Amino acid sequence: MVQGLEGRRPAARSGASQGRSRRVLTFQPIPARRLWLVYLLLAAGLGGLALRLAWVQLVQGNELLTRARAVQTQTVSPLGRRRPIVDRQGRLVALDEERFTLWAHPRYFAFPGDDIGRLRSPLDVARKLSAVLALPMADLVRSMEGRKSGVKLASDLDPETAQRVRNLGISGLDLEAYPQRVYPQGGLFANVVGFLNLERVAQAGLEQSRDRDLRRHEATRSLRRGADGTPLPDGLRAGVLYGDDLRLQLTLDARLQQVAQLALSKQVKQWSAKRGVALVMDVRNGELLALASTPTYNPNKFWDYKPGLFREWSVQDLYEPGSTFKPINLAIALQEKAIDPAGKVNDSGQLTIGGWPIFNHDRKGNGVIDFPTVLQVSSNVAMVQAMRRVKPDRFWHWLHTLGIDSTPDTDLPGAQAGQLKTLEVFRTQPIEPATAAFGQGFNLTPLKLVQLHAMLANGGRLVSPHITRGLRSGDDLATAPAASGLRLFRPEITQTVLHWMETVVEKGSGKGVKIPGHRIGGKTGTAQKAENGVYIPGARITSFVAHLPINDPRYVVLVVVDEPKGGNAYGSTVAVPVARQIIEALLVIEKIPPTRPTAAAAATKPKPG
Repeated sequence: MVQGLEGRRPAARSGASQGRSRRVLTFQPIPARRLWLVYLLLAAGLGGLALRLAWVQLVQGNELLTRARAVQTQTVSPLGRRRPIVDRQGRLVALDEERFTLWAHPRYFAFPGDDIGRLRSPLDVARKLSAVLALPMADLVRSMEGRKSGVKLASDLDPETAQRVRNLGISGLDLEAYPQRVYPQGGLFANVVGFLNLERVAQAGLEQSRDRDLRRHEATRSLRRGADGTPLPDGLRAGVLYGDDLRLQLTLDARLQQVAQLALSKQVKQWSAKRGVALVMDVRNGELLALASTPTYNPNKFWDYKPGLFREWSVQDLYEPGSTFKPINLAIALQEKAIDPAGKVNDSGQLTIGGWPIFNHDRKGNGVIDFPTVLQVSSNVAMVQAMRRVKPDRFWHWLHTLGIDSTPDTDLPGAQAGQLKTLEVFRTQPIEPATAAFGQGFNLTPLKLVQLHAMLANGGRLVSPHITRGLRSGDDLATAPAASGLRLFRPEITQTVLHWMETVVEKGSGKGVKIPGHRIGGKTGTAQKAENGVYIPGARITSFVAHLPINDPRYVVLVVVDEPKGGNAYGSTVAVPVARQIIEALLVIEKIPPTRPTAAAAATKPKPG
């Protein structure tokens, strides 16, 4: 039975089953040409990529690096800030304040919280800006209508107003910062400090002469930033972030300057004068504590004034000093041993020199008088008699040595040299040394005259007049420098002349500055005014110079008033009252104690025994 089963043949399968059994997976070989084509395409792509990388790295590397740095780097240009100027006590005279210009870009106008894409109209923005800027809303709308960008709405905005604009949070408003030079003292120091024009270019005074010193150390900064805006420290040059706090310190005192300015302006107005100047100098080192002149101007609004006011005439204009030069001449005669301190001269009231008549101011003679009296009565004739004892060439030599015809060594801008006749003229024309004896026939500036009088007060040393103490850091203030100057006169000679000048205040034309308890010397002057070598009929220059205190001279005060009107216009009536007010303020400011008891103090002093 088994064999029967084994011997059976299997039954035939269906056709469908047979078809499925014949499906066998077979792989056709890929042609070699196609493989090479793919390989070449891949190789070409990789080669091109390598060439591109090489091109970018080697050929375009520097250019692309520059473009990247430009995107990553913020460049900050300097604003051109200037250093402040302060007086001797640290009071601000000139400084830079931050101001802003407001620009509008109407195509970007949007308010805080607005939906993205929503733009506001110029009218909407004007409503908010009008109250902040204190400008009519209609004017703001009119300036922005029809314009998409770059509209200048306002300038000269102070920091407080600019912050209020920022607080509005309006997109499309741009505040541009810039420095503006401000002079908080107004016209008080305008004659010496000067000003900057609207382009911030120095036009006059110390602003111009010390322009390099007043410019702050500022450089263009290029600061790299990361992707999130974080500043990166690399790429900064050494010192680019350095900023200084230096200030230019003056020798002038704002308190004394104001007293001098007010007193001078009042007197010039009262006498309908052309102009006036008042100078106060420390005779020990040449520092000027006050240099006030009138008329003056406001440097904050310089455009409202004539350019002629922008120069300091006491430093640049020449005049004949007249009788205020007589003490200088007497010192020359004493130095030359041509006169005896106890000697006398004959004042006949008039004399003739080289065919030219010479008179006293009152055309009267004073007889035989001593030298203190010569100064008290301001005798021209007596001065000629005294100076005739000095040889003309020696007289000229001294005037030249004193620097009459040379520019003073000073930091005051625009200082001018005086005018002096030649030595040959002095030798051959007797009228020249004669007129020079009473301060006429040559020219100098008020600055030069106060320098020469300081020489009398300090024992014969010619100091350099100056108004600056240099650059100082922070709140640090420089102290007064030590005594200096070249000695030209012997101390005993200058002391003698000072005592003679003291008698002018005690007994002569300088009585108007006599202050109880204080020893003051002085000399008035009333000189004719010349123009183009010809004296102007009726034109005078009145002046007064004072020294104090006589026992230990420290200060010289000079007041000059040009062309006062009126028949009673003299140094004693015009210049002396101004000098008195300045001296009274100087005694208080500098704390100068009385040098002798007043009459009231002497009366209350208990008697011994």
